[in-house]
Amino acid sequence: MNRSSLLVRNTLAIALAAALGGGYVYFRGADLPAVQAANLTMPAPASGNVAVSGAPVDFSTIVAQSGPAVVNISVTGKAKRVTDDTPQLDPNDPLSEFFKRFGPQFQAPRSPQIMRGLGSGFIISADGLILTNAHVVDGASEVTVKLTDRREFKAKVLGIDKQSDIAVIRIAAKDLPTVRIGNPSLIKVGEPVLAIGSPYGFDNTATAGIVSAKSRSLPDDNYVPFIQTDVAVNPGNSGGPLFNLRGEVIGINSQIYSQTGGFQGLSFSIPIDVAMKVEQQLAQHGKVTRGRLGVSVQEVNQALAESFGLKNSEGALISSVEKDSPAEKAGLQAGDVILKFNGQAISHSVDLPTLVADTAPGSTQKIEVMRGGAIKSLNVKIGEAQAPKVAGANTSAEPQGRLGLAVRPLDQDEQQQLGVRGGLVVQDVSGPSAIAGIQSGDVILSLNGTAITNVDQLRKLTDKAGKNVALLVARGDEKIFVPVNLN
Repeated sequence: MNRSSLLVRNTLAIALAAALGGGYVYFRGADLPAVQAANLTMPAPASGNVAVSGAPVDFSTIVAQSGPAVVNISVTGKAKRVTDDTPQLDPNDPLSEFFKRFGPQFQAPRSPQIMRGLGSGFIISADGLILTNAHVVDGASEVTVKLTDRREFKAKVLGIDKQSDIAVIRIAAKDLPTVRIGNPSLIKVGEPVLAIGSPYGFDNTATAGIVSAKSRSLPDDNYVPFIQTDVAVNPGNSGGPLFNLRGEVIGINSQIYSQTGGFQGLSFSIPIDVAMKVEQQLAQHGKVTRGRLGVSVQEVNQALAESFGLKNSEGALISSVEKDSPAEKAGLQAGDVILKFNGQAISHSVDLPTLVADTAPGSTQKIEVMRGGAIKSLNVKIGEAQAPKVAGANTSAEPQGRLGLAVRPLDQDEQQQLGVRGGLVVQDVSGPSAIAGIQSGDVILSLNGTAITNVDQLRKLTDKAGKNVALLVARGDEKIFVPVNLN
C-alpha cells in the first residue's frame, strides 16, 4: 500500500477526499457492511452427472436476526489545513466526478474546519461494547452511534490499534442485541458470505458474495491475514461485520481495491479472531502488546523453492535480519526459510508475522528453518514490538494517560531552533487532546501557565488539574493556547 493509498484509507473515515491522488489503483478504507447468516438448505443434486444450479441463497433470516446489532457510526473531526503538496484531482480524473456526486460528506477543506464522516460497527456485548475500524474513529472529536431502532448515543473510544486497524468504542446502553462470533479458520474459498453496513450513509445495507481467498497479504499490512471476498462494499461500510452461513461474524470489512473509489469486486476483511485478540488487550490495558522477531520475510515461489532445496513452495524466506534483534541473537540468517514456528507449519509468509505477534514477549520459541538444504532447529527469545504510536486512547498506565498524549523532551538543538527552554514534543495523540485538536509534532510549552520541562512534571500537573486545562502549544511558527477538557 503506497502513501497516498494509506492516506485515502485513513482520511476517508473523516471524509477528506483531498487525500486521494497519484495512481488510479489504490487500497482504501472500505467501510463495509455485515449481515448474519440464515439456515440454508441447498437443493439436492439432479440425477446423473449433470449439475443443476441451485436457487439463490436466502440471507433474510440472518439480516433479521443480526441486522439490529450492526450500527451506523458518524464522526466529526477537525480537518487539517491542506498543504501545497496535497495531491489534487484532475477534472478529467474519474475520481473527480465520483466526489462531486457524493457531495458534502467528502468535501476537502482549504482551511481548518469541522469535517464529518461515516462508518459502520457491530455490538459484541449487551452493555454497549462495539468493534469498528481504527480508521473510522481515529482523530474524531465526537463519535455518534445510531442503532436500527433510531436511538443515538455518544460513544467513547476505548482504544485504537492502527496496525490491525481495529478500534473499540462503548455506548452507555444495556440489553443491546449482539452478534455471534465465529471461527474464520473454518471458512472455505467459495463459501457464501454476507455483509451489513452503511455505504454512503444508507443504514443497514446488506450485500452478499463469496470468499475469494484466505490469508491475503496486502502492501504495508504484513500483520493481518485478510479474508478476500467479492462482497459489494463501498465508503461508509468500514468496520461492519462479515458473516458466514451460520450467522457468525468471521471478519471486519476494512479495505477495498479500486480504480474509481467504489466497489470493483475486491474487498478485504480482518479475520475476527485477530480483531478479538486486539479487543481484549485494548479493553484491559488500553494498548496492544505484540511479539517481535526482527526479520523481513517474503513469499516462497517455485523458483525460490528450487533454489533453496525445498520440495514445496512453502515457508517464509528471510530477506533481512535486524541488528541486535531476537532473530539475530538466535542465529537466524538471511536466506533461511522458516518452515515452522512453535510447532506450527508456515504455509505462507503472511502466517509468520501473525504467529509471532500473538506470542508473549520474553517467551522462548522453537523455530525450524531450511538452511543450505538441511533442516535446522533454533530457539529464539521473542522480543516486544515497539509500536511508534500509542494504541490506547486513554490508559492510566501511561504517565500522560489523562491527557491522551505520548510525548518526549526536546533536545538542545530543538530547543534552540524553537527558541524555548524545556518543552515536550507530541509523538502521538488520542483521547481528550485529540478531541481538542492537538496534533503529532506539536510542542507542549506550558500547562495552565506553568512551563513544562519534563514528562513527569506534565503528569503531576495533569493529575492535580480539574476538568479543564489550557496547554500552550508551539505549532510551526505559531504559539497557541489549546483548551483541553479532561472529562
